[in-house]
Amino acid sequence: MDKKKDNKIKTIEEYITKCESLSHDGRGIARINGKIAFIDNALPNEEIQFTYTKHHNKYDEGIATKIITPSPDRVQPQCQYSSICGGCNQQHIAHHLQLKIKQNTVLEQLQHFGNIQPESILPPLTGPIFGYRHKARLSVKYVLKKNKILVGFHEKNGRYIADIDSCAILHPSVGIIIKQLSNLIATLKSYQHIPQIEIAVSHDTTALSFRNLENLCAEDENKIKNFAQQYNFYIYLQPSNVNHLQLLYPEPSSIPNYLTYQIPQHQIELLFLPTDFTQINYSINLQMINLAIQLLEPNKQDHILDLFCGLGNFTLPIARQCHSITAIEGNQALIDHANNNALYNNITNTKFYCADLSKPLPSNFDYHEYNKILLDPPRTGALEIVTNINKFNAKQIVYISCNPATLARDSKILNTADYTLKTLGIIDMFPHTKHIETIALFVLK
Repeated sequence: MDKKKDNKIKTIEEYITKCESLSHDGRGIARINGKIAFIDNALPNEEIQFTYTKHHNKYDEGIATKIITPSPDRVQPQCQYSSICGGCNQQHIAHHLQLKIKQNTVLEQLQHFGNIQPESILPPLTGPIFGYRHKARLSVKYVLKKNKILVGFHEKNGRYIADIDSCAILHPSVGIIIKQLSNLIATLKSYQHIPQIEIAVSHDTTALSFRNLENLCAEDENKIKNFAQQYNFYIYLQPSNVNHLQLLYPEPSSIPNYLTYQIPQHQIELLFLPTDFTQINYSINLQMINLAIQLLEPNKQDHILDLFCGLGNFTLPIARQCHSITAIEGNQALIDHANNNALYNNITNTKFYCADLSKPLPSNFDYHEYNKILLDPPRTGALEIVTNINKFNAKQIVYISCNPATLARDSKILNTADYTLKTLGIIDMFPHTKHIETIALFVLK
């Protein structure tokens, strides 16, 4: 049996080349002796000095170590850790070019997979490009060689936690005190039994959920409480599994366990737990809700279907403007919270159901009841729904996607089912990263 080929670079040598273009993930593309190389930290038309990091049969990978002739689209990263941390990898690219890369990626995928293009393109939804991240999961590890607790995202190679003291894309309530958080954990007796901390920023506070693999002693709990009081944090513990939350601070009897997420333009306040899915970019989410409503055009005669509804992020604002809305989600806990949110906001024209949307809907489901659909699926897309789209009575479909490849696949199916891609726009939910959010409107021909 052949041994697996080792594609790692064993010797480091410097090479000079010129970058031709950019890949979908923001890496420079160069051709060296007829072979493509994807080079981190390189932009089109730059002459660079680089080293190889990996060799593959059809392509190579490398990283630029010196920019000999910089591009006018190169900017100085705001974060001093941008070259090592994998939390974001495009801070050296001017923001307007980041948006262009993402829009071109979506259009190329649509063309490649479905030979489809939108009739019109919307301006990108944009907002703050630093301090925007309201949700994050930070890894925690004691590193013996450094004699230090590391707290943060993984390095760009994915193997190790980046050694950082701050994070420019995290909400400032956490982003500027990574070092202090690391120092806190270093003082705990259970410092080796806390592998991650989940961040959730609400309307009026920031919650830190400590994944503790063993119960904390009273001394450790008091240290964490003092830290929380100093920085105005809520602290939750997850002692048994990731779905088991215990409020440590403030005292559980003094406040409800829920955090709040406000959508003021629609007079909505969502209650959520820090482990619930909420959009990481608050400013962009508010714009995205408004744009989805603008495209869907709800009115008091509409019976609308919201699929992959989560906590009701779109459901409840739309409910203010339509006759009725039915929302379906595969996570029962989220459905329970969505129901509670409807009651909490005095909204009575909603129905919430739990169902696996990757499988056929129940046999008694009334497909013809709904004349408009909103889709907000995970990265895997909405294959089961779009494959059976002709069972529905939908004249308009608003599709929000976080994966251009599955959006393109599903768009092709919708096009075959006589839906026209009327308009499409990118949503800058994740500045400085390769992740792409898109909103699209399909109309029945």
